[in-house]
Parts: sequence; C-alpha cells; structure tokens
Amino acid sequence: MHSILVLHGPNLNLLGQREPEVYGSTTLDDINNLLQAEAKNLGVVVATLQSNHEGSLVDAIHAAREKHQGILINAGAYTHTSVAIRDAIAGVKLPTVEVHLSNIYQREAFRHYSYIAPVAIGQISGFGAESYRLGLQALVRYLSSS
Repeated sequence: MHSILVLHGPNLNLLGQREPEVYGSTTLDDINNLLQAEAKNLGVVVATLQSNHEGSLVDAIHAAREKHQGILINAGAYTHTSVAIRDAIAGVKLPTVEVHLSNIYQREAFRHYSYIAPVAIGQISGFGAESYRLGLQALVRYLSSS
C-alpha cells in the first residue's frame, strides 16, 4: 500500500479564518479529512503535516524517503521563495505534486513563479480544497503506473 506525505506550508493553519474571499471557509482539518477519505477510496494512506517553518518542511521531506512513496505539497508562500524546499524535493527524488487552493496565476505577480514546479511531476491550482483531492488522485495514478 502506497503512503503519501501531505505537507501544508505557512499560514495554512489559518484556513477558514484567513482571507476567506481568497481561500474560502474550508479549514485545514476539513482538507485533511477530505484527503483521508479520498486516500481510503484510492487504497493508500496519507500522513499530514502543517508547519510555518521552512526547516521543518525540509526535514519532513528528507524523512519521507524512508516512509512514503510520494509527496503532495502546498508550500504556501514558500512556493515562491524557498530554494531549500525545492532542493529537498529534488534530493529525495520522490514523485511530488504541488497544489494550491487559489489560482496563483490570477493573483499578484510575485505568486506566478514556483520554485517547486520544476521538480514536481505536476501542479494543480485554483480549485479550492478540490485541488488537494485532484492532486492526490493524480499522484496515486502516477505511482500505480510507474
């Protein structure tokens, strides 16, 4: 059975409260519950971690080599700033899907660049919590076909 590490970056712990006009009313617990249910349907397990600290996310990516077969990540603002997270993903060589609640290409110009996209197998953005479910489905299909 495949195991997927789901990483939520900075400020995602505030979902449901922070900028609901951008991110909606769905909470991080709602997303994690959605992912647990979808994982069960797909016959995989997911482990979730949210951190506001770049180093904690890097450490989790490194540790994933021993426990997981893929990574689903919403790095939040670190998407646009973190070479460290990009290098960690490249270094562990685990298939990774990048997801975003909002369409980052319809937002401020600084959000249009992702350091993660070049080392991910794909990116899904703009579908709210559904981005996570779609990303998990895509990652599991990728793992099943590899």
